[in-house]
Amino acid sequence: MSEPLATADDGAEPAPANRRMGVERLTYSFAKERGLIILDPHARPAVIGARGAPDALALIEVRRAVDAPIRVETLPQEAFDRRLSEIYAISNLDTDQFGADDDDLTSLAEGLPTTADLLDSDNDAPVIRLINGVIAEAVKTRASDVHVEPYEKGLSIRLRIDGVLREILSLPARATPSLVSRIKVMARLDISEKRVPQDGRMSIALGGKTVDVRVSTLPARFGERVVMRILDKEEARLDLDALGMPPATLARLKTVLKRPNGIILVTGPTGSGKTTTLYAALAILNDPSLNILTVEDPVEYAIEGIGQTQINPKVGMTFATGLRAILRQDPDIVMVGEIRDGETADIAIRAALTGHLVLSTIHTNSAVGAVTRLRDMGAEAFLLSSTLAGVLAQRLVRRLCPSCKAPAAPDAAEKSLLGLAADDIKTRIYRPVGCARCSQSGYEGRLGVYELMVVDAAIRERIHNDAGEAEIATRAFSAKGAQTLAECGFAHVLAGATSIEEVLRVVRQEDDGAGV
Repeated sequence: MSEPLATADDGAEPAPANRRMGVERLTYSFAKERGLIILDPHARPAVIGARGAPDALALIEVRRAVDAPIRVETLPQEAFDRRLSEIYAISNLDTDQFGADDDDLTSLAEGLPTTADLLDSDNDAPVIRLINGVIAEAVKTRASDVHVEPYEKGLSIRLRIDGVLREILSLPARATPSLVSRIKVMARLDISEKRVPQDGRMSIALGGKTVDVRVSTLPARFGERVVMRILDKEEARLDLDALGMPPATLARLKTVLKRPNGIILVTGPTGSGKTTTLYAALAILNDPSLNILTVEDPVEYAIEGIGQTQINPKVGMTFATGLRAILRQDPDIVMVGEIRDGETADIAIRAALTGHLVLSTIHTNSAVGAVTRLRDMGAEAFLLSSTLAGVLAQRLVRRLCPSCKAPAAPDAAEKSLLGLAADDIKTRIYRPVGCARCSQSGYEGRLGVYELMVVDAAIRERIHNDAGEAEIATRAFSAKGAQTLAECGFAHVLAGATSIEEVLRVVRQEDDGAGV
């Protein structure tokens, strides 16, 4: 055997034990190389997962490790890699290992590969092992961001899980310089520059899959704050049918995407999944007979067959500049990461007028609000009415944990919100409780809440006549199959997928009734 296992009481010096909830495991290197993982060491026989047909010597070692008869289950490559990541991601970070002495960051960076496998870290220095563990935990818990926040008396590390920040680790303040510097080294940032914000990126191999990490630093009073955005393509679900959109909304959106020209906008706050929806739409439109070009900030996921350009304001490459340039590249479909100013809006409108299909995002609270925002940017009403094809507004709400959600009868106020009769005694909704599976939060994962305004002749006339949001919304959401954000959210509540409190937290009712 090339490497001993982390068990065996045979008098020999054992390899460092990898423990999780008191259960001994194989070393990561052995598990990955030999394609074997322990799925259930307590069952009799113990359940072993195998990637393909294992060799006899490897099975003997596993049998010795679990000290029990074994039963082998063959797993597909993707399933094996996923379970490998889940088992070996570091869930219990040992803060006592972090010493007071600063690590020599130069020597730590020597020989650092472009993509280093985080899980194979038995002999790494404490600072590296700590960063590895935090990122591995972020991927395992499907966190979107890692926050490293220095304060006067300590360093807080928090994960944004399902849209909510949760502290996972508190370190002594002395850990801040070496930890932040090491992250900057990994992201190829200037570790000597601590006075200005910096942005970088790194690729991480984690149990058979590659995860991109976008790094942003910001000078603060007690040291540099770091936010790492986790970009896991496997979790992104770049498939329109997999986004959880209501069937009627999905069918109407696909119809809009078939238009040969016009502007299609996706709107919502930061972190609501707008970019994922745009990528999913591009995946449907992607065809070898079409020239599809994008200008983004930054390019989050590479899509085969689509030309993607990243903006760089430092050298004058803005959204407007990039959009103007790619329109000279004979495109059929154009995707602009965001319409931020009047210049970009004007170019997008003129691109739609000249026969292009333009996809983009804009920050508004509702689908109808996009019309007002574009007007405020200086878009002429007659041009807007003739080019705008559709606006999709979206939010993400947390999904109730299936293991602990509890049924309850809605009260009078909740019945009114849900459109139920006051004397309804049969309908049940669910409330969050909290258990070990969901870390006592009551929620696990997220699902989308959507509203789609398809611009038909009647809405086009209202836009042309500078009608208000309420008047446009009345027409837009009276169509068959059209739901507002609130109506879509309450439908999820009635289906038992989320709680009414979560919908009200994310989708706020507006006095004007314009969608949200």
